[in-house]
Amino acid sequence: MIYTFGNASAISRAAGLVVIKPSGVPYETMTPDDMVITDMDGRIVEGRLRPSTDLATHLELYRVWPSVGGVAHTHSRHATAWAQACREIPCFGTTHADYFHGPIPVTAPLSPDEIESDYEANTGGAIVRAMDGCDPLRCPAILVRGHAPFCWGISVTDATHAAVIVEEIAAMALETLAINSAAEPISRALHDRHHLRKHGPKATYGQR
Repeated sequence: MIYTFGNASAISRAAGLVVIKPSGVPYETMTPDDMVITDMDGRIVEGRLRPSTDLATHLELYRVWPSVGGVAHTHSRHATAWAQACREIPCFGTTHADYFHGPIPVTAPLSPDEIESDYEANTGGAIVRAMDGCDPLRCPAILVRGHAPFCWGISVTDATHAAVIVEEIAAMALETLAINSAAEPISRALHDRHHLRKHGPKATYGQR
């Protein structure tokens, strides 16, 4: 992160509360006491600062996806470049397949009315629509068209991990196309093999 780009949040499902980064506070000066706690309607429950302007986007994802416990939004260089190019990131290799069961998608454009009214909540709606039919934990990130990536996971730590992985995959994909502009995604069989050995019902990756 540079300056005040991006934000992250976590939810307590039991309490119905979300903690999120405050708006416009530099990371190097931020402390735990600066975090803002809100309810699911975005009302501040605890904290002296204003919450991130993207709060409504985070809340929309939490409402729709009960498996998600944390959200991270960055403006990392390469992933943001793909979002600005309005291009999904194809799965060119097994590193990508280890984390995503398909390309990293990009949202559809928002209409002028969606931008003018409830922009942040409508951004969340665009993310949900683009992910329709997908398990969010099998595709823990998306590129918001003309904006930047949003990532999620079962915790805010997992969401942040996904954000780091998305940036690395985005950089690899860009370099792949620079080396071979006609590069094709890997086969479905290879993609499934790598993804499912890590995330499938008979996963073999890691220690039991």
